[in-house]
Amino acid sequence: MSKLRSLALMLLFFPTTGEALLTPKSGCMLQRHFDNINYYRSGDIILGGILQFGERYVGSVPSFTQRPELGLTHLSLRYYRHYLAFVFAVEEINGRKDILPNVTLGYEIFNSENDEGKALQRSIQIISGGEETVPNYMCERTGVLAAFIGDVNSFISYAMSVITGLYHYSQVSYGSMDPIFNDRLQFPYLFRTVPNERNQHQAIVQLLQQFGWTWVGILASDDDNSQTGSQELKDLITSSGGCVAFLHVISKKDNFLSDTLQDITYSVANSSARVVISYCARDILEEFMKRYLLADQPVKVWIISASVSYFTNYIPPALCRVLNGSLSFSVHKGEIPGFKDFLINWSPYKDPDDFVLRDFWMKSFNCVPINSIHLSFVLMFPNCTGNETLQSLPPHVYDVENFRMTYSIYTAVHALAQALHVLFSVDSSLYSVADKASLKNTLHPWQLSNYLKNVHFTSASGEEIFFTSEGDVPGKYDIINWFISHDYRVPGVKVGSFNPFSPGGEQLIIKESIIQWHPDVTENNSSLAPRSVCSDSCDPGYRKAPREGQPACCYVCVRCAEGEISNTTDAENCVQCPEDQWSNKERDRCVLRTIVFISYVDPLGSSLASISILCCVITCAVLGIFITHHETPIVKSNNQIISYILLLSLMLSFLCPLLFIGRPGKVTCLLRQAAFGIIFTVSVSSVLAKSVTVVIAFNATKPGSRIKKWVGSRVSSCLVLLCSLGEVVICMVWLAHSPPFPDYDTQSDTGKMILQCNEGSVAAFYIVIGYMGFLSVLSFIVAFLVRKLPASFNEAQLITFSMLVFCSVWVSFIPAYLSTKGRNTVAVEIFAILASSAGLLGCIFIPKCYTILLRPELNTREHVIGKH
Repeated sequence: MSKLRSLALMLLFFPTTGEALLTPKSGCMLQRHFDNINYYRSGDIILGGILQFGERYVGSVPSFTQRPELGLTHLSLRYYRHYLAFVFAVEEINGRKDILPNVTLGYEIFNSENDEGKALQRSIQIISGGEETVPNYMCERTGVLAAFIGDVNSFISYAMSVITGLYHYSQVSYGSMDPIFNDRLQFPYLFRTVPNERNQHQAIVQLLQQFGWTWVGILASDDDNSQTGSQELKDLITSSGGCVAFLHVISKKDNFLSDTLQDITYSVANSSARVVISYCARDILEEFMKRYLLADQPVKVWIISASVSYFTNYIPPALCRVLNGSLSFSVHKGEIPGFKDFLINWSPYKDPDDFVLRDFWMKSFNCVPINSIHLSFVLMFPNCTGNETLQSLPPHVYDVENFRMTYSIYTAVHALAQALHVLFSVDSSLYSVADKASLKNTLHPWQLSNYLKNVHFTSASGEEIFFTSEGDVPGKYDIINWFISHDYRVPGVKVGSFNPFSPGGEQLIIKESIIQWHPDVTENNSSLAPRSVCSDSCDPGYRKAPREGQPACCYVCVRCAEGEISNTTDAENCVQCPEDQWSNKERDRCVLRTIVFISYVDPLGSSLASISILCCVITCAVLGIFITHHETPIVKSNNQIISYILLLSLMLSFLCPLLFIGRPGKVTCLLRQAAFGIIFTVSVSSVLAKSVTVVIAFNATKPGSRIKKWVGSRVSSCLVLLCSLGEVVICMVWLAHSPPFPDYDTQSDTGKMILQCNEGSVAAFYIVIGYMGFLSVLSFIVAFLVRKLPASFNEAQLITFSMLVFCSVWVSFIPAYLSTKGRNTVAVEIFAILASSAGLLGCIFIPKCYTILLRPELNTREHVIGKH
């Protein structure tokens, strides 16, 4: 009995006319009567349909796939559902009064057999209108052929367009995604209810960015569309910041055992890229997957393009390990109200002549429908009870929930109906019964295309349907996660979607928490998304530096330089901190610089201030001694007024460093150099006046000297006044044109900001120093020339030595000042002021104070004039 049943199942795939052909291999049959599938329904308007009822395999398939052999057609309820959607849409439209009232839609549908030649032949047969193909003749039929729907594959749609375009018939494909159809000059009558394949490029790029996959591979076919599309995808990935580890093109000639396919397999396996994008044809991808499986290579995450995503509806058990946890783009899932019940309730009892459904019924339930006309099967199968329903079949066999290509066919029928409705509305005479007989002469095929371009309606599920300028619908996609269960079925779970018309940032929606990844590609078998990068991410504080000769995604992490930061992961460049800020230790944040200046609380500042005040007190004490002993010979013999002026100027000189200590302000910056220059000029002028006084006094003692009248304090006072006035003029010009101002120095000390006085005009500063130096040198020369005068004029020796000290200090100051930076520059100048002032005080006045206080016996007129 089992043999009889097997024989009966074999006969199901053969015509009853004795045309059955056995293939050379046992148990394999060529399904000839399925090749001749033809459905026809009369109507006023006829829609031609070239649909695919099964899949024809063109490559050799190893035995473990458990699929038909080379060249055989495998019928599928999944494809049969496309026909039912066509029928459902036509019946729905005929039942409505708001679309094509008083007009009945009909259809004539053939099986394309996934073959261009057959599709071409049956397109001509539909146009001919008869059972036999008669090119350029329109045989009698009850309705007028208006348009075509078909096919699911691009190469079939292309073949159909050769005929439909020739006769100017509109053609709506429900699955062709080849971008070639965007050429409206070559395909002016072809439309699509699916987006073209290029629309998913941006979706793929955003998906890669979502998971941080910057290092991916691409597999492509050797056909023009795949090569062009894969190259465009590669360029887009590169321009968006990613890198393509490899782009391998697999030829149709590379079969399962070819060396080329083996090389590509090992190249993919050995690549560090964990994500591979499939942009190749379905049969080529299947051959590669089988080769990859047998090589037992590492698991990858596969991203399957929408054009071949239906391939994963059935996966042989052996290939489950390869594709487990992969992602695929699929045409947007649509809703067809009422279609689920229509699918469930469809049975051979409603259409006894549908032998395709009858055969599926017998194969699925192992029984013969009661009204079957093939009585021969009654002897081998029991009669069905009538309670069998397609709802009892597993979802992977007869899915009544996920409508993708099915929804595309449903949309295609409604789009044509809407265009026909507008066409009939423009010419209302077409609705009259009398004119229906003359529709052949009044309804021209090319008319419908003009209205189909502008179709824009809302479907029953609330979705807007319209065609773009390229003849396809907007590119909406669903993202499916394929995870194979223990029974090797593939429950594709929708985990996201892509809508290019959504606002920026909301186009791609991914629910990462429900994605099931393959455990072998995740870190420590966690639920987190796998990583696919050429180099590990650079932490904040580092920047990416490219590796020579490698893609941009392959880099090394280089720490940011001082003063620069990066506060993001994988920063391309480090950012310079603002001038008043500096990078922290981690180089990931800018912090305020430490403001540095010589303050009174600073040990250096407090020491210098203490020395300055102490020297000033000592000078005050010297002045007090001189005032107290102003009647003594030593004080009288040294030009009292000039000595007092010199002591007062030295006292102020010792106080000048206080202007240099503390936080620089606008007033202190204006005063410090000017005050220092003027006060020191007074001091040097006083010393010069003392030297000149010695010269005048010596020459006045000579017999017959004419300069006795210059002896006195008036000359020396005028000399001090004139010399000091020169410095005052220089300082006034300086302050008027380019005055000093508070400024920050961020270069001298790393990570610190030195608050200092900008001199405004460096030239003016050196002129002030130079003028003072000129007076000191002049004073030194005069004192040096008179150093060997008689003892009564021995102050010249003291002046000479003091000027030697003074000049030595300021000559040393210049290189020291130029070689230091920051607050050290200020310290050097303060030291020079204190040292030179102390030199004048110590060399000129300390010996005299010693005599006044400790050797009063020497403070007599005899000792002063040298007659002791």
